[in-house]
Amino acid sequence: MTNPGSSEPGPFSHRSASTANPALPTYTLPTALSAELEIRKSRFIAHAIPVADRDAAMAELQRLRDAHPGATHVCWALLAGGQSGMSDDGEPSGTAGRPILEVLRHHDLDGVLAAVVRYYGGVKLGAGGLVRAYTDAIASALLDAPRVERIAQVSLIVEVSYADEAKVRRWIEAQAYTLAESAYGMLVRLTIRLPVNALEPAQLALVDMTQGKAAFF
Repeated sequence: MTNPGSSEPGPFSHRSASTANPALPTYTLPTALSAELEIRKSRFIAHAIPVADRDAAMAELQRLRDAHPGATHVCWALLAGGQSGMSDDGEPSGTAGRPILEVLRHHDLDGVLAAVVRYYGGVKLGAGGLVRAYTDAIASALLDAPRVERIAQVSLIVEVSYADEAKVRRWIEAQAYTLAESAYGMLVRLTIRLPVNALEPAQLALVDMTQGKAAFF
């Protein structure tokens, strides 16, 4: 198994704006899924994990490596917010990461890390056998998997008075938004993470609750 700190094959790439249609919904998994196959004495343990971004995916990969220190390979693929990445983790090139990625694409998933932990059983499978094994493993984890719509998140930066801060914080909590950052100077600057389709209503609500004093950046 490769060193977690080493560079992974298959660098992340971004889809160009011309090929991405923001009007189309994207889907992710509501919860993590797993399945295990034994193929010619090798164990293939597949995991499909919903993640917010690349950093979250790398943290999940580290968790899997820590949980399986004796594994021969931890191969993976990721689709998350226009980013894609994959790793064969020592398997022959193109026999693991790419097949896993294609299964994610077949299921029209985004915001999902798919990883397959392999314990080598002593029988070589050959390139074609490896492609089938990694494809079947992750496909088994995703068999009849439920999907939920993945709503894009944006940051809203607002400045309010100290007198309005507590009111705004209560509103953020009531709306189930995320207060990502707060800074204090002459005014209070709050960075709020919320669904993109809630941005305009949120701005109107903040203007209303601060009697028009809220400023946006």
